[in-house]
Amino acid sequence: MISQHRLGKPATTPGYDALVTQQTILVVDDEEAIAEAVRARLENEGYRVLVAHDGPQALAVAAEEHPQLVVLDLMLPGMDGLEVCSELQRDRWVPVLMLTARTEESDKIAGFAVGADDYLTKPFSLRELAVRVRAILRRFERIAAPPPEELLDRDGMTIDAARRRVSVDEQELLLTPLEFDILVTLAREPGVVFTREQLMDRVWGYRDYAGGRVVDSHVARIRRKLREDGNERFIRTVHGVGYAFSEGAG
Repeated sequence: MISQHRLGKPATTPGYDALVTQQTILVVDDEEAIAEAVRARLENEGYRVLVAHDGPQALAVAAEEHPQLVVLDLMLPGMDGLEVCSELQRDRWVPVLMLTARTEESDKIAGFAVGADDYLTKPFSLRELAVRVRAILRRFERIAAPPPEELLDRDGMTIDAARRRVSVDEQELLLTPLEFDILVTLAREPGVVFTREQLMDRVWGYRDYAGGRVVDSHVARIRRKLREDGNERFIRTVHGVGYAFSEGAG
């Protein structure tokens, strides 16, 4: 069991039923000052917050408490954040906001490859972190809610929006929830050019004018799964602007 002090105290003091309905966030950082600052801010926002300081502890807490979101430091002792993120996604998908002191693009791309949804570079604003958390949880709620029946047929690609399934030439693709949302956003409007900021607004739920590389990284992963190999059969790059779903695929 997790000791009560790990749960922290919400901004108000709700009864048991209110506590049960709170969204639970797991904060994983070996720097206690950062973990406590993040915990305090998120509790002020009304979330139930758990704290872990290393990978094995984080996995144990997640297995017991099933958080709706994990705020995860990339640089952890022993078992690093990439390993933790990969293990978290093994049994059930959980949204992950990665925190990193590294600025190398390869580190961020590696985080997306193991299932991270978004990242913040240290030092970061607690206000910005709260914005990202709210946006990720809103998107998670949209995914959890059953969408209306919608079937898109795009020149060999079939997208079943209600069941969140995509197949190309009758071969099903394994996309992350975020990759699916990007693809279906583009496929719904063939030929329409989306800037990176517009895609962030539609998919992530906020605009980050420094976050274009986040979009690029996810689109690159989608293309590898589509095996486009530069032929842009489905996703077309509009240089200097953004991306569009090929009109020929509509």
